[in-house]
Amino acid sequence: MKSEYEISEIAELTALYGNVSARALTKELDYISAEYKQLIEASPFMAIATVGDSGLDCSPRGEKNSVVEVVGDKMLRFADRPGNNRLDSLSNIVEDGRVALLFLIPGVTETMRVNGRATVTNDPMLLKHFEVNEKLPIVVIEVTVESVYFQCSKAIYRAELWETEIADRKSLPSSGEIFKTIEKSSFDHEIYDKESETRLRKSLY
Repeated sequence: MKSEYEISEIAELTALYGNVSARALTKELDYISAEYKQLIEASPFMAIATVGDSGLDCSPRGEKNSVVEVVGDKMLRFADRPGNNRLDSLSNIVEDGRVALLFLIPGVTETMRVNGRATVTNDPMLLKHFEVNEKLPIVVIEVTVESVYFQCSKAIYRAELWETEIADRKSLPSSGEIFKTIEKSSFDHEIYDKESETRLRKSLY
């Protein structure tokens, strides 16, 4: 049953929030400007949101320097590095193609947002282009840009993201502890966690 306070019409939202500011619209471009290129290429981390027949997905992606390569003013490329092989994002891209990207730059309060259409390719030349430590990615994702704009700093300021002290990892559940709880088995979470750092570094590429 719908709550009397549930908002179900866009007109209701508009009445609550008022009109969008002019600059919130003018900052949105259908291409990557020189300034936007600088910001995107400065980002070592992004989240990619996808949609497909099986549902939604939002996954992290990261590289030491720039997480994506800007190709002209209408395309981005990035390698799919080793992960858990769930293939949620890749399957959605193959089924639908719509993607939304959110870029974070350490120490910078603005974030960059890109919406577009993605494809998955295993073109040998592109795989070679993204080679690291003599290891090739299995596929490369190409994103044709439809809209790109920066998000204002309010969310980062509210979170105090770049000012907050680093969390005490030991005060939070470890990966091994989570697996042990879920699997309810004799899984040795202490050994799993002890070997985690080495295991991760060996499988980065």
